[in-house]
Amino acid sequence: MKKTLIVLATLSAIAGAAQAQSNVTLYGVADIGFVSKNNGDITKNSIDSGKLNGSRFGFKGTEDLGGGMAAIFTLESGFNADTGAQSDAASFFNRQSFVGLTGGFGTVKLGRQMNPVYANSSTFDPFANALSGDSARLFNYQGSRTNNMVTYAYETSGFRGEVQYGMGESGTTYKSAGRTVAGLVGYKQGPVDVVLTHQNVNDATEKSSKVTLLGGNYDFGMVKAFAAVSWEKGYFTPNVDRDQRDVLIGLKAPVGAAGAVIVSYVNKTNSSVDNADADQWAIGYTHNLSKRTALYTSYGQLSNDGNASYQVTTAGNSDKLFMAGVRHSF
Repeated sequence: MKKTLIVLATLSAIAGAAQAQSNVTLYGVADIGFVSKNNGDITKNSIDSGKLNGSRFGFKGTEDLGGGMAAIFTLESGFNADTGAQSDAASFFNRQSFVGLTGGFGTVKLGRQMNPVYANSSTFDPFANALSGDSARLFNYQGSRTNNMVTYAYETSGFRGEVQYGMGESGTTYKSAGRTVAGLVGYKQGPVDVVLTHQNVNDATEKSSKVTLLGGNYDFGMVKAFAAVSWEKGYFTPNVDRDQRDVLIGLKAPVGAAGAVIVSYVNKTNSSVDNADADQWAIGYTHNLSKRTALYTSYGQLSNDGNASYQVTTAGNSDKLFMAGVRHSF
């Protein structure tokens, strides 16, 4: 804890000194909620962190280099608001840690960054990878962030594209172990927001898992409709051949000026194992008390076939999940 305080004090001093030369922002989120989870065998009630948005603090900034080019950086650390502990004891800036250049040519970033599926979850998932309807409870996101990543991104006239290469740095006979190759193309204009992502991740023995996702949303005004389909193929665990498809449909509707109702349904089809499909339905509500503070609640149920054990310890069981909490951003 003492080391953490020293690091924070040092970073605050650096940020203050840098203000004269560049634009540096300190930001964060504190999110705590009540969670009740029943996996068919036991019920667990807890106070947990980051149910709507991950609790974090970070520093981000830009420096104008002239000629339309700027240097950028982000250093972001996750913490457990319910205990005060770091969310990852082994990595201080575990959420993001990168530096880059941006300009008319696009944006180049190096360091720990979000992968395409996770970064675009709010495009295809009305729950935006959160609460009881989190699509990642069945979809395979292949993690959320990748170390040692080189990214190039470009946007113009509503179109966006990105390619990523994550060096596994294995140093073994498996030279591409841990390597990630990923990318996306998307379009956002008016009521339309759609994205196509692809990720190819190698394990420690160079066996690869490939995930391709097509999803988006359309804003009708009174309601925003979401849909996505994801395909996963390859060998990520020795002797396990994955062939799975996930489908999501959902809605998000405003309630007054401050609230929103969210519903979604997710179905997983597992073609590599018999009787191992699953589905999930969920409903939630968020209410903004101000621009920075929100209340939230949600309930979801995930049902497994006899040979499926998503989010449970015993195959065939159902998982019931309730949440309610408060999030404050700064």
